[in-house]
Amino acid sequence: MKIFNLGRIEYQAALDIQNRHVEDLISGSGGGVLLLLEHEPVYTIGRTRDQSSLRDSLPHPVVETNRGGQATFHGPGQLVGYPILDLNKRGRDLHSYLRFLEEFLIRLCAEYGVQASRRDGLTGVWAGEKKIASLGVGVRKWVAMHGFALNVLESSLPAFHHITPCGIAGVEMTCLESESRKRISMPEITARAGETFSGFLEEILPAR
Repeated sequence: MKIFNLGRIEYQAALDIQNRHVEDLISGSGGGVLLLLEHEPVYTIGRTRDQSSLRDSLPHPVVETNRGGQATFHGPGQLVGYPILDLNKRGRDLHSYLRFLEEFLIRLCAEYGVQASRRDGLTGVWAGEKKIASLGVGVRKWVAMHGFALNVLESSLPAFHHITPCGIAGVEMTCLESESRKRISMPEITARAGETFSGFLEEILPAR
């Protein structure tokens, strides 16, 4: 699997890159990749008639995109990962794939001394009562795109106050920096996330 660090990038530009990799996988001309990045500030929401998780007078642009789920925020200080994977070769089980992403994030948080976990009936990763990471996946011909967003720095949190994150009333967001009580370098966690993801993928969802 190839890993690309795209740095800080506009949402649409990253979506275009995802789509190119998806088309390459579908056509057989490319392989699986992991795109790691930070977005310029943006709110995104899946294609749903219920957009009540968005509120009026938002401070950043809104993009409707082809993933599942309600509104979330992406911005600097948040590590976003877009694995482009052929699930035809990894079991064709979307629920297993989502659980894999959660377990990867739990393992990554543990590397920073943070005990994270799942919650029954809710997609994502939690640190105590607060949500630390969100998931949203799209699939085309069993090729997965989109992925995860891990709040790393405290600066990534204020924009969530303007929406109902993931449509969960009363949810409070947190970040790795707050929970670990350590200063965290975005370049360092980006590199560590790539290493952890690659090894964990072949351990849990090996290609067949």
